[in-house]
Order: sequence, then structure tokens, then C-alpha cells
Amino acid sequence: MGQKLTPMMQQYFSIKEEYEEAILLFRLGDFYEMFTDDAKLAARELELTLTSRNKGKGKKTPMAGIPYHAADSYIAQLIDKGYKVAICEQVEDPSQAKGIVKREVVRVITPGTVIDSEMLEDKSNNYLAAIISNEEGFGFAAVDISTGEFTVTQLTDDEAEEKLIDELARIDPAECLITKEIEEKRVFNYIQEHLNPILNQIEERFNYRQAYELLTDHFGVNSLKGFGCDDLDLAIEAAGAALSFLIETQKQSLDHLNRLITYSTEDYMVLDANTRRNLELVETIRNGDFKGSLLWVLDQTVTAMGGRKLRKWIEQPLLNPQQIKQRLEAVAELKDNIFFKEELKEKLKEVYDIERLMGKITYGSANGRDLNALKSSLAKLPAVKEILKEFSTAKLEKLNAELDTLEDVHALIAESIKEEAPVNVKEGELIKDGYDEDLDELRQAMQSAKDWLTNLEKEEKERTGIKSLKVGFNKVHGYYIEITKANLDSVPDNYERKQTLANSERYITEELKEKEAKILGAEERSVELEYRLFTEIRDKVASETKRIQLAADIIAQLDVLVSLAEVAINNNYCQPEITASDVIEIEKGRHPVVEEMLNEEGFVPNETYLDCDQDRFLIITGPNMSGKSTYMRQVALITLLAQIGSFVPATKAHIGIVDRIFTRVGAADDLTTGQSTFMVEMNEVANILNNATQQSLIILDEVGRGTSTYDGLSIAWAVTEYISNLNKIGAKSLFATHYHELTELEEQLSGVKNYNVAVKEQNGEIAFLHKIVPGRANESYGIEVAKRAGIPNQVIDRASEVLAKLEAETKDYQQQIEQKAETEIEQLNEDAELDLNKKEKIEETNNLTQLPLFNSANIEFIQELSGLDIMSMTPLEAMNTLHEFQQKAKKELEREGLA
Repeated sequence: MGQKLTPMMQQYFSIKEEYEEAILLFRLGDFYEMFTDDAKLAARELELTLTSRNKGKGKKTPMAGIPYHAADSYIAQLIDKGYKVAICEQVEDPSQAKGIVKREVVRVITPGTVIDSEMLEDKSNNYLAAIISNEEGFGFAAVDISTGEFTVTQLTDDEAEEKLIDELARIDPAECLITKEIEEKRVFNYIQEHLNPILNQIEERFNYRQAYELLTDHFGVNSLKGFGCDDLDLAIEAAGAALSFLIETQKQSLDHLNRLITYSTEDYMVLDANTRRNLELVETIRNGDFKGSLLWVLDQTVTAMGGRKLRKWIEQPLLNPQQIKQRLEAVAELKDNIFFKEELKEKLKEVYDIERLMGKITYGSANGRDLNALKSSLAKLPAVKEILKEFSTAKLEKLNAELDTLEDVHALIAESIKEEAPVNVKEGELIKDGYDEDLDELRQAMQSAKDWLTNLEKEEKERTGIKSLKVGFNKVHGYYIEITKANLDSVPDNYERKQTLANSERYITEELKEKEAKILGAEERSVELEYRLFTEIRDKVASETKRIQLAADIIAQLDVLVSLAEVAINNNYCQPEITASDVIEIEKGRHPVVEEMLNEEGFVPNETYLDCDQDRFLIITGPNMSGKSTYMRQVALITLLAQIGSFVPATKAHIGIVDRIFTRVGAADDLTTGQSTFMVEMNEVANILNNATQQSLIILDEVGRGTSTYDGLSIAWAVTEYISNLNKIGAKSLFATHYHELTELEEQLSGVKNYNVAVKEQNGEIAFLHKIVPGRANESYGIEVAKRAGIPNQVIDRASEVLAKLEAETKDYQQQIEQKAETEIEQLNEDAELDLNKKEKIEETNNLTQLPLFNSANIEFIQELSGLDIMSMTPLEAMNTLHEFQQKAKKELEREGLA
């Protein structure tokens, strides 16, 4: 028979049963306590002392606790480690409770539902994502409860799953809600392997009707037509699932989630997960660092809201030329009006994170200091609006027209909340004098009583003759008269003993009792009234959430535009020309990140011209470390910068809108899925070949290097043919390769051009000039690069010997072929009457020297080759066909004695 639990522990276990997956913080006085397994886990993760609570008969319950006033830092640690935390509070006054104090879970904090700024990165969003799927496609919703952002989209075309993966890569959610069906799909593997958020399975499919009703009730509307998603069933189900989860876990007002933004991935440039990583948009590939990313270069924002907005712009480049031009014109005007730009920047510096402040205010967790931070921020809006009058571009004029200065909200806070408001909202000293008559009367009564106490001490000293007599107060014993033991003989008869101390006695009088009751009663009523007034003020501010959020968004946009203007000035960027053409033309382009990292060393600029006609596919050869990769990435980044509305690192740039940027840059083994480097590389190439359009920009940094030379070359050859073909893709492309054989394609394929990195050789030394020039490279200089990397001289010398030997053998082999061909031609020419067979023999022999790649003298073989429809082949078909020819060629060489 089990040991009977105390009422308190019964209450604990009853609540814990409802929140088995969370660590339950159980409020006991000034502490949050944890018991049993929760206590063991918390003690380990938070380095707490594990104690125990006596259950009776020698049985102990593991126990660990944290002070409630310092709980935020401990909760932050648990959330950061991926745990869920349920906050169980006392929901009635212990002094008025009959029996055990009533307790309830008032909030469940999960990685995707954090609202406290101390637990979040200022310039990054914290998303909860919800994914719904059926045979038609996916519904996808993302919520940042800390800022009030709520977005939704539906993906139903052939690329739906790829687009969903791209969106997940973009927002990098802290938590995902998924249905059982998702676990069977490729996106589930991507989430686990690359994002690793907390995953919560939606136990039962959240159906369309439930979701629709939940959303319309929450937003207070009759339909979702106004949000643009009324007919998007999967999107509505995803949004409903997210909102249902928040209602269930937060148990607080979600009024700041007052708008559902429906978007389409077609509205923005598509950037897949590989491209985002390879271009290092918001973090570096190697260590995931902020420094070294494109965002690091561009982020001169001075508000947290602006930092988050800039990240969004970088991750969602625009496709609409008019919208891009409006941003560029605004940046240009700010750049050209330095005085007003600096004045605007100074005002923005003083604006707090209004979005997250409003999250706390509507949530009911904001204190007086939060309201004062909002007041201070709103105080800058009239000045911002005044400065904006100096600008005339369409974007800045529109922002000025829409900017609500919110003077009424500012006035409400300014008239009511004390400047030095305490952190705790239930201890008084929040509300200013003059705001509420009843509060003023209570304060006046308290002050009169305190003045009486001050006079009482003076009068009693005179009456008793005890100079050390003191009137005091503490929270436990109330008001008292304290007299040292040396003066106890002089204590008047009307003094009643109240408390004995080591060196003194404390007394009370009937008159002091009456005043104490009045003072303490007034103080208690005053504190209660202040809290009620404060919550009313907070609710009034919360009722203006939509207005305040719109102003916050405008401030964020202004911050980004000012930041882009700063970068343009400091880094000598130019305003790009944006058109709907298919041309990318860049004069003296530079890599925005590399030139910042080089500092004083200087960066070598390069020219670029790409179109969908004669210069659509550039094959770039040259040594490693010479700048091929940097050059290609800079073209991609300049294009992306232009389409987010930023100036670009060049002296002049003409950017025709691109719908997607693809990059195939390097690869590594994916051990989690058992894929080799080459397989990873082929997956990336397949993604490009299957999804690129003529409006895309493709960056290929080596293709086929992960397999044998002939296999790799054949794949690279076929990929080049496929991408450059206008009937297949015809996209603007840059292809860096060490397969010099591919340079032959310039003469065979329309639109293919050869470029190389200039190298200077002088006195046996090699200098890489980092300059991209027309033409093909003659050598790879691999041994020179190895030498610069620090490979020991002994290895370098041996590599040089092997290289010389291989080159000599290759030269001898070629000479053998040429000599044999010449001999056969001479013998055939001696016969005066050449018949057709002899002519064919001559032609075969001539072809032997003309086609060194195949080494064939068989006319049937050549006829078979010439009859191939290469342009209609897939890369795999081309590779297999080339392999067959290779085998035939080997047999012919053996027959001729050349093998």
C-alpha cells in the first residue's frame, strides 16, 4: 500500500499529469520548486543542489528549487537546451485561502513561444512553424509570438516540397508542429538533419472547418477573404494549428496577433537552402559566424526591429522592378542628404524594440519600465515625421504619410506612470500623483500619518527624556517605539511591550495602534488601487496595438534604408540600374564581404557581362586560389543586393531581374544519410537542372570532380550543353572548372564563352592577378598552390618530377600516334590507283590525329558519333554513350598496337 501524499503533493502530481512533457515549476512562496524526475533533470542541467522532501516513513521525494525573482535566467537556460517549462502559480491570496492555496499553470514556455527579450536575440526572429500536408501539397504557417508576426502560405505545384524546405531554411524555426504524414516525407529528414527544432506532433488532423472558425473568432472577422487566404485550405489548417497551440500553451491574451499575412513564394527570388548557405547570407559556412556574412557587411541598423527587417529583405529579394526602384531611390536620397540622414539616425537610436514591447503589453507581462520604454520610443515619432518632410522620393513620402505619431498613447503613459517605476507591479510606487483622485487621497492620508509619526518621536523624546528613543517600522511587526535597555527605567506606564531584542525593547501604544491600522490599511488599498490602475493603463495601450505595430514597421523600414545608405557611402557602392531585361552587366565589381575582410590589402575588381544570347554561359578556368570562386559569388551577391534595393560594390551595374539564384559550390560527405561527396554534388546539380529557368542565375564551382576523370568530364560536358541550350534552360551561368577540355565548347555551342584568371610568370615565380579575362587557361598551377599552402618541399619536388614524367609520357604517346599515322599515309600514297577502301583508310588515319580525344580510325564509328542528337540527351544518357565510345576506342587502339 502506497504512502499517502500530503494535500500539497497531491495537488502537484495532479497538475503534473496534465503537463508530463514539460518541467513543472511549482510556486511555493518565494520559490519555484521541482520534484521527482523534474528535480533530477533541473539539478543536472542548471547545476542546482538536489535535496529531498519527506514523504513519511523514511521515504524521500527528490526536490530542487529556484528563487521566483531570478527564475527568468534559469528558464532561459532550460529553453535554450530544448526543454518545455510549465509555470504553475498561486492564483489566490494565501491569507484568504481555505485549505491549500489554489494553483494553476498560467503558461507553458517552449522554444517557439518565448516572449521575454532576455531570452531572445535582438535582431533575429523566433519562429513557431506549423506544417500540414495532403496529396495536393503543403500548408505552412510561421508565428513569432514575441513580435506579433503571423504569416501563412500554401504550396501545391510540382516543386512544393522543395519550396517548403527553402522556407524552413529561411526562417529556421525554433519549434515545429507537424502531422503524422510529414514524418514520411523528405522535408522531415531535412528538418531533423539541418534545423533541429523542437518537434511537436499534431495528434489529430486540425481540419479546415475547425481552423477557419478558430481564426475568424480570433481576428473578429466573418471570413478570411480580407487576409487573402479564404480559399487556401491547407494554409488555413496550418494557421489554425499554430494558433490552437498558442492558445493552449500561453493561456494569455494573443491580441497582438491581429493580422494574418498571406504570401506567395512567387513574390520573391527563390533561394534554396544550398544557395543561402553557399552565399553566406546571414552566417558563414565554416563556423556559422555572423562576421563574414553578407548581413554583417550590411547591418548598420540601430534598432532591433531594423535588424530583423534587414535580415528579411536579404532572405527575400524582390522580383518587382518598381518596388526595387522605390527602395533604391529612397537609399539614394538618404545617401545624398547626409545631414538629414544623420539626424534621422540619431532619433532612431533612441527607439526601443516596440514590436517586442507590444508583445509583452498585450500579453499582460509588461511592467512600468516597459511602458516607459514605449513612451520614450513614441516620443521620437513626431521628430522622425518632421525630418521625413525633407525627402521627396515615393518610398519615403509614403512612409511619412503612414507614420502615426501616437501622441495620445504617449500622453497616456506620460501622465500616469512614474519615471522610476519599480520592476514589480504589485508593490506600489507606479502611478504619478494627480492621475487618480482616490489614489491621491489615500496617499495624503498615509503622508499625514507618517508626518504624525515623525512628530510622535520628537514628542516622546521630550516627554520621556530618553534621547535615544526611536519610532520605527518593519513588515513583520509593524510600527513600534524602540528603547535601549539602559533606559528601561524611564519607560512610561502606557507603553505595552511588543518585542524583546538583545539590546533593546520595542513597545506600542493605543494611539500608535490606531495610526498603524490607518496607515497600513491605506497602504494596502493604495497598492491594490495602483495595480488596478496600471492594468487599466496597460490594457488601454494594448487596445492600440495595430496602430503601434504599423508605426514600428515603418521605423524598421526607415532603419534599414538608412543602414543601406550608410553602407553605400562608407563602402563606395553605386546605384544599380534595374530592368526587366535579361542582361547582367557589372563594371569593376567587387565581393562585398571579401573586400571588407581584406581591409588595407585592396580588392581587384572585375567586369561581368551576361545575357541570354551570346554570353549566357561563361566557362572560367584558372588555378586554385586565383579568385574564380570569389568572382562568381560576387556576381551572385551583387545581383541579390540589387534586388533587395541596396546599392552594390561596383562603379556601374545594370541588373536584369533574375527569378532564382542557384549555387553548386563545393560539397562534403553527408554521413547522416550515407551520401558521398559525389552524391551530394549530383543532388545539387539535379536540383539546378530540374528547376532553373531562363531567368535564373546559375553558379557552378566545379562539377564532376568527385568521380573518375572521364566520368566527371562527361558529366560536366553534358551539364554544360544542357544548361546553355535555350530549348532546355538557357540561363545566365558561370562555371568554374579544371576540365580544360570543356573550353572546346566555345566553338561548338552558341552562347558559351571562355574566361580565365590572369597569371603572371616572372623569374620562375607565379603571381595570381585575380583578374578575369577572355580566353582559356593554359595550366592549372596546382603544384604552385600546394607549395603556397605549406606542403613540404620534398613532396613538392617529387610532385614536380611525377608531373614532368606524366607530361613526357603523354607527349611520347601523342608522337607515336602521329608517326604511325604519317607512315600509313605514305604507304597508301605510294599506290597510284587508290580505291575507295584505301581513301577511307587515309581518312581514318587522318581522323586519328584530328580526334585525339577518341583515337578512332573506324569510319563506322565516326558515322555513329556524328549521327548522335547530343542536344536531346540527358546528362546520364550522354555519360553512358561516351563510356561506350571509350570502350570501342580502347579496342581499336589495341588492334592497332597503340594500347
